Order: sequence, then C-alpha cells, then structure tokens
Amino acid sequence: MKMNEGIGVLNFIRGKNFFITGATGFLAKVLVEKILRTVPDVGKIFLLIRAENKQAANERLKSEIINSDLFKCLRQIHGNSYEHFMLSKLVSVVGNVREPNLGLEADVADVIRKEANIIVNSAATTDFRERYDVAIDINTRGPYLLMSFAKKCKKLELLLHVSTAYANGLVLLGKGRVMEEPLRIRRGESMAGENCINHETPASPYPTLDVNGEIKMALDYVDRDFKNKGLTRKMKELGLERARKYGWQDGYTLTKAMGEMLIEENKGDIPVVIVRPSVVESTYREPFPGWIEETRMMDPLILSYGKGELKGFPYDPKVVLDIIPVDMVVNATLAAMTRHGMAGKGDVDIYHIATSVANPLLLEDLASFVHDHFISTPWIDFEGRPIHVQPGKTFSSMDEFSADIWGHVIQRNGSATRVAANGKLPQKIESVCRKLVEKAKYLADIYEPYTFYAGRYDQKMLYLVRSFLASLRFLLIA
Repeated sequence: MKMNEGIGVLNFIRGKNFFITGATGFLAKVLVEKILRTVPDVGKIFLLIRAENKQAANERLKSEIINSDLFKCLRQIHGNSYEHFMLSKLVSVVGNVREPNLGLEADVADVIRKEANIIVNSAATTDFRERYDVAIDINTRGPYLLMSFAKKCKKLELLLHVSTAYANGLVLLGKGRVMEEPLRIRRGESMAGENCINHETPASPYPTLDVNGEIKMALDYVDRDFKNKGLTRKMKELGLERARKYGWQDGYTLTKAMGEMLIEENKGDIPVVIVRPSVVESTYREPFPGWIEETRMMDPLILSYGKGELKGFPYDPKVVLDIIPVDMVVNATLAAMTRHGMAGKGDVDIYHIATSVANPLLLEDLASFVHDHFISTPWIDFEGRPIHVQPGKTFSSMDEFSADIWGHVIQRNGSATRVAANGKLPQKIESVCRKLVEKAKYLADIYEPYTFYAGRYDQKMLYLVRSFLASLRFLLIA
C-alpha cells in the first residue's frame, strides 16, 4: 500500500475499537502489528483467546504476541515503554468461537457489545485434513455464532470475515476466471464452480449442498460413534469424502465455503466484507521481509523435496499456483475495510486477494526456483552431509507417481542391492520404505486438487479500492 493510499485508511482506523477472533493466528498477528505500528492512536483491540481463564489468556497474549519477533519494530519504536503501550491497546478476552455467545463471560460480552466498532473474524482451522466435525464447528458454525453476537453490538460499523479464495470450489472442468461473488445457499442447485466465468464449461456434475444437513450429519456421526477409537480417522476421511462429493478440494475449503453461506444468509443489516486470500506465505516487506510462523501450505512439499524424500510430484507445469505474502493480504484487508466501512451499506463485498491474474506464478517456474535454492543451499542430513537434489520430475497422474516413488525410496535407503532372491525386501527395510511412500502419497493426495487447479481469481474489487483511496486522498487534502 502506497503512502498516499494509506492516508484514508489511517483516518478511518484512528480511534476505532476492534474485536478480533483467531487473535494468536498467523494472519491476525500481522494485522494487529500493522495497526499498532501505523495507527498508534487506534482504540482498544479486544483479542479473543482460547484459554482456561483470564490469567492464562494474558500469558498467551504476552508469549505469543507481545514477545513475538514479529513485533520487534514496535519494540524499537517504543523502547522501554513498549510493553506499557501494548497493554494499553490490547485486551485479552477468554472465549471460543465454537461456543454460544463465543464463550464470553457476561460482563466482558457487554463491554465488547458497547464498544466494538469493527469485528474481524480470522478464527479458522486451516488443516486440510482436520476432523470434519471440528472444521464445521470452527469454519462454518463459528461465523454464524459470531454473526449472532455482532447483531447485538451497538456501535458496530463493519464485520470483516477472512475466508479463502479456494472456498469457490473446484474449477476443473475448464480454465476460467473466478469472480468475486457471494456463495449463497440455494435450494436445488450445486454451488461448486458456479462463480467461474467459462461459457464452454458444461453443467456442474456435483449434487446439491445442504449446509444445515451437513452440520447435523457431522454432529450426529460423532454422537453415534463417540466411543469409537477410530473416530478421529473416520472424521478426517469424512471431511475429504464430503468435499470431493460436492466439488471442493478438501474439508477445509468446503467448511470455509459453508461459513460464507451462513454469513450471507444471516447478516441482516450488518455491513460485511469477506476477504478471500489465496495461499498466504511469509512477509514480503512489512514489518520486515521473511517473517513466517510454522509451516504454511506449500512448505511440507518443498521441505520433503529438499530432504530428498520426494523425487517429483503430480502437477500440471502450466498451472498457476496463487501465492500472496501475508503483509500484502493485511494491506488489502485494511483498504477493503476502509472502503466498505466508510460507505456504511448493509451489503456484502467480496475481495479476492490473490496473484494468479495480476502476477501469475507457473508451477514449472516454482519448481525451478526451489531446485535452484536447494542447489545453492542444500539441506544437511543427520550426519552433517549435504543432500543433493535433482530437478524434480513431473507426473501427470497419481498412478504414475505411485509407480515411481517406490523405486526412489528403495534407492534412497540404500537397499537396491539387498533385494532377496524371491524379489522381496528385508522386512525392516520394507517397513521404512512403506512409511516414506505412504507419506509421499499422502502429500500428493492432499495437494493434487491444487496442483491441477485451472481457475484464476479476479481482483476487480481491489482495483476499485485503490481508485477509492486515491480519490479520498485528494478530498482530504482539499
């Protein structure tokens, strides 16, 4: 965000009180840092934190936010008064988006209802293989419960919900530009891919999605089998099964889509912004380059390749992988918040925060960049030796990938010469190889819907935001 575009954002945020869910998450922390660094005269920022009590919530606030390296620029700005400044702005509140009234104590809920101007919902489970009931609870029911709470907030100007660009579902029937349209609950109609502009695409093959039916089914499943030791595995499998049935990549994207649908259906007169970032990775520039927390979406694949565990991967070299730095997501979020908040209309605006149209990254180019990186900076194994990687192979199908991976794993474990006369591996070696093969196939199964994904995300709304902020600057100067 350019300085002249940021003037309107700063003026809008100044003095506002925020209520943020998912407060200790990756994106929310970068958002909080940006607000505090650029708008120090912001009002209170209430942070919903899962904890047993207020003391535990304060401990998480201090260890995961105040003491985080992400905030080192703020620490330099405020010096010895840093902690005092942070505690004067940040208020930890004990709660959980999975519970009625967000799990808030009555007096705390009353304070937030009286003071909150802007609600930001970034609470989510982003695990592609999360238990279906857990993903529904957080990603689908959570936004509904938050919307119910928001309707009682007396000074609320805006609710901003963080979704994902992939909530649009699979667009595998042909290449198309995915538009910034709401995902509405429509009886007797399939949702998957309907927002994709592609006149050559035939009618969707997916059945009708019943959101309330999915919620009930998942909860009933748990109630029926709660004593089953294999319940966790079954619920993870169920999430993937339901997602593929209705035209989504996995349980994560399906439950995020259903969360959007419930917001659209239950928002009433509340102004709502839904931001849909694509694959969110480390900071590009602010507060400093390269900050990241834990492993993000593509990291397990890249690390497995660098460690020599993957020789290649199933993907379409000409497919675009949509990656966006987290600080760019935050800048776009604040800009969208400002435009919609100043308009004050009780409708829903959707913003794709993505790169596949404006600055596409082909998977074949990414593979080349990753290979070059591990050539110049190889991974070091447990014995202190660099791991040398070859250019990654491209596989067009899971069958082709599976056939190749066995040979690679056997060779990598030095067991090619240990095959018995009957053609079988020693039991111990076979067990090790089987585990590595299963890990590789597990990763391939997770990522295949993304590495063959044909859609690209339109960003018309973000261009409108930039024009709005530029015109606002001239009005403010005048």
